[in-house]
Amino acid sequence: MNPIFQYLIVETVKHQLKKKDKKASSNQFEKEVQNVKVEFIHIVRDSFLILLGILSASFGLKGFLLPNSFIDGGVTGISLITTELTGISFSILLIGINIPFLIMDFSTISKQFAIKSIIAIILLAISVHLIPFISITNDSLLIAVFGGFFLGLGIGLSIRGGAVIDGTEVLAVFISRRTSLTIGDIILIFNIMIFSVAAYVFTIEIALYAILTYLAASKTVDFVVIGVEEYIGVTIISDRNEEIRLAIIEKLGRGCTIYSGKRGFAKRGELLKETDIVYTLITRLELSKLHTEIDKIDKDAFIVMHSIKDAKGGMIKKRPLE
Repeated sequence: MNPIFQYLIVETVKHQLKKKDKKASSNQFEKEVQNVKVEFIHIVRDSFLILLGILSASFGLKGFLLPNSFIDGGVTGISLITTELTGISFSILLIGINIPFLIMDFSTISKQFAIKSIIAIILLAISVHLIPFISITNDSLLIAVFGGFFLGLGIGLSIRGGAVIDGTEVLAVFISRRTSLTIGDIILIFNIMIFSVAAYVFTIEIALYAILTYLAASKTVDFVVIGVEEYIGVTIISDRNEEIRLAIIEKLGRGCTIYSGKRGFAKRGELLKETDIVYTLITRLELSKLHTEIDKIDKDAFIVMHSIKDAKGGMIKKRPLE
């Protein structure tokens, strides 16, 4: 790491310990420095991904959708429809319509996630309003496909950075934890309503192109987040499994299961080393936070992730992050 950043991190830790009037041993101090360093690296990485996402989404909106009166699903689609009907600035509507979902963020996901999402949506609105992207094409098919692609790329990058620039998914997580509906079902129902309004207010042709835009965007989001579905099963193998278990429970507010296992990499005749394996279930919006907490404890931990369509029972739908 750059010596300047290293110095700032060390001084920050010293200031925090002094403020708490807490004396730390050299090992504890090094651990605190390492934790701050990991958080700093993740903040820089997440901020970079979110900024890239904002630029991509802005280009999709200003370069393709807005100049040609095309719409998309979600809050963005509602904002585009309202802009066409009332003439109110898209940037103002984007922030205004997202406000209820951003408030919901605090209880549904986490305070940190909500703050990052608020900043991301405000920056997206400013970017759309101020950056003079030129209109790329007038071809309807290209507008729908590439407008959706760049918008989906922006949404996907933002999710990878631990934020959202469209509040629909937060609403879906919120409702799914209180009903038997899956996140995918809720998003689908929400968008069917938007496309039906578009067909009634505008034309069926515009609504069909809107569906094409939505499909391009949603597939791009899935690709960017490496095919992650609504829920992710995460298996963690580490010598520091107890610390990781506590981090999942205390920092993420999630439940986990411990399996007794053995490490299989050994020569013939050698005893296999016993180890506890941590398994937890999270939503894709919480994945960035989980990686951060694991990296703080053991950056060499072996992590396996797999997609899960939905989950029922346990803590996944009952307890928000603290």
